[in-house]
Amino acid sequence: MIKKAQRTRKCILVADDDADDRELIKVAFEESGTETELRFVENGEEIMYYLNRQGKYVDEEKYPFPSIILLDLNMPRKDGREVLREIKEHANLKWLPIIILTTSTEAKDISKCYELGVNSYTIKPSNFSDLVSFARMLHTYWFTVVQLP
Repeated sequence: MIKKAQRTRKCILVADDDADDRELIKVAFEESGTETELRFVENGEEIMYYLNRQGKYVDEEKYPFPSIILLDLNMPRKDGREVLREIKEHANLKWLPIIILTTSTEAKDISKCYELGVNSYTIKPSNFSDLVSFARMLHTYWFTVVQLP
């Protein structure tokens, strides 16, 4: 069970295997002026270790439980589709909002992700300014407009 203190932290877990994309996301959120903690993982196995508090992720202060997840589709070891399916089938995790953030515009990817229960499917912005706007909009919507469990 997630402790109340953990739920009140505004933490986004970003799963993306591209180091440049992770850095751009980090800087975009900093530039957006939002007060959001970001934590990063590099592949599908690592995100499941994080969510299940395994290995180095047992430290709940250093690795707070996320309020939402930004998930890339194409990652090594376990891709985003597999991660999405696994989270949505897990009794203690299925409530977590998941936003796909990917370069794929394939209709089959979009349909499959919504079929698996994704909350939102977003194409990665093509320039930094749009990424900053995305970070601001995401923070406003998920932490101001929406009521999270």
